[in-house]
Amino acid sequence: MHGIITVLNTPFTQNGAVDLDSLCRNVRTAMSAGVNGFLVPAMASEVDKLTEDERKQIVESVLNETKGQVTVIGGASASTGELRVRNTQIMIDLGCQGVLVSIPYENEYQYELQVHRIADLKPNFLMLQDWDLHGYGVPVALIQKLFYEVEPFRCLKIEVVPAGFKYSRVLAATEGKLHVSGGWAVMQIIEALDRGVHAFMPTGMHEIYTRIYSLYKSGKRELAQKLFYRLLPVLAFSNQHLDISIHFFKRLLFQQGIYSTPMVREPIMDFDSHHHKIADELILKVKELTDSI
Repeated sequence: MHGIITVLNTPFTQNGAVDLDSLCRNVRTAMSAGVNGFLVPAMASEVDKLTEDERKQIVESVLNETKGQVTVIGGASASTGELRVRNTQIMIDLGCQGVLVSIPYENEYQYELQVHRIADLKPNFLMLQDWDLHGYGVPVALIQKLFYEVEPFRCLKIEVVPAGFKYSRVLAATEGKLHVSGGWAVMQIIEALDRGVHAFMPTGMHEIYTRIYSLYKSGKRELAQKLFYRLLPVLAFSNQHLDISIHFFKRLLFQQGIYSTPMVREPIMDFDSHHHKIADELILKVKELTDSI
């Protein structure tokens, strides 16, 4: 799972139903670009607005489309421990190669108990999402303890402030054996590569991200950095807020002809006429940048 693991936005039809044809088209496009896996459904998938049946349909469609060629990580996060356990079992039963769970950190005892409840279901591997946009997230010492004591816990998705220090400290604490990926911190992808992060989980722009990664890994750090710098205006806009990101990337996928609509589900932050104008200008830059590589 080294490289780019795409988090899939959920496409909707004009009448608000999940658009599985568009979803599969996105999967095929991403695989053609060289991504090494998918995470679905996740926050960028508007997961909290999906029914249980919709979640199942989405994951089944991705598994059928990928046919085992790349890793599919089933998103099992939920608002309660009981639902996380239920979702994890569903993802395992569907045949996902791994399961991602985000567990709110309250204290060490609570967090460890919740991790063990998920691990007892024996997923092929468990990826914990260390999500805290206002702080440092789960203590490194606890991550280290869980890695050495909980067999399925093999992967960690770090999305904290600041991410850089934590990448390095987690990798050092686990002797580089814990698989570490970055999600929201794609704004620091070159730094993350320098620090030894294994994978990145962006939402779109498959060709650009895979190109940055391949350039870096082939020893062409300067070229990777130059390409990344050309992408920064897009990230500065899209990464203002998760809802802005969802709006932007669905609009991008729609204009690329991959999604049939840019529809989102309410409740979500408004995307007004000014957003539309700037988004369309940046989407043009994404298309030009994609064509150039």
